[in-house]
Parts: sequence; C-alpha cells; structure tokens
Amino acid sequence: MRRRLYFILPDRASAEAIERDLLLARIDDHHFHFMAREGVELGTLNRANLLQRSDIVHGSELGLMAGGLTGALAGLGLYLFPRLAEVIGMGVVLVLAVLGALIGAWAAGMVGVSIPNSRLKGFERALEAGHILLMVDVPPARIDEIRELILAHHPEAAPGGQETRLPAFP
Repeated sequence: MRRRLYFILPDRASAEAIERDLLLARIDDHHFHFMAREGVELGTLNRANLLQRSDIVHGSELGLMAGGLTGALAGLGLYLFPRLAEVIGMGVVLVLAVLGALIGAWAAGMVGVSIPNSRLKGFERALEAGHILLMVDVPPARIDEIRELILAHHPEAAPGGQETRLPAFP
C-alpha cells in the first residue's frame, strides 16, 4: 500500500526539476502526477489522469455499497413472499445484491466523473492562482525520505500534506 504526498509548486521549471529528482530517487513516473488549472502549460510533465482529477473512485465506492444494500433488500423482500420463495430460493438475495452493487458502482461512477476530486478541495486556491499540484505515491517506508528530498532540494515547494489512504485505482 502506498501513501500519497502532496506538494504545491510555483511553476513548471520547479515541477520539471522535481520530476528529475523523483526519477533519480527511483520513483516510477506512474507514481507521481502533476495537476494545474486550465491554461497552465505542463509541457511533458506526467499529468494527473481522470482517476486523480475526478471523484470517480469515491463515487463508485459509494454506489457499490448503496447498490449492494438495495439489491440485498430487494432480494430479501422477494424472498419473504411465501409462494415466490418456493420458486426462487434464497439465492435471489445474493444475485440481486451483486447486480445492485454493479449497477450502483457504474451509475455513481458516471456521476463521479463529472465531479472534481473531493480529496483535492484544499488545493483549489493554489491551483486557481496558477500553481502546480504534485501528487507522489510512495511506500510508507520512503515517506520521510521523499519528503525531505523534495523540501531540501526545492525550498519553493510547499508541503500540502499526506493522504493516509490511497485510492484503490491510483
């Protein structure tokens, strides 16, 4: 399991220098992402993709739980009808729970695509001011090392905090 570190960078030159340092520290380029507001040129920097920018993962998780619970309750409701219970059996509860979870995850994920990532709410002001957000996913044993590397070599980078739980699909 990895942890996500956040840093706010003033400009693209700083972001490119940090990118080189992270690569030299053997952090694969698919473990760090840069994000900026529309109009800020990122050049060849590894841009944050849809999973990092939107709330699709959070939405899908909620939809999975709500859909699974709804499906299970619907299956239980059908099972409680005596004549119907003889025909369909208890398996209908499991089938409808799985079906409800899949439909709920899909539907809520589609809604989550259009919503900005709720984990990045604290960085909105910095992004609107033209700064660049760096998200670095590191193993727990290297958190202090990477944080110190970035702050020691790049005093212009402002630490933005650490996320203790990385999304399922980083």
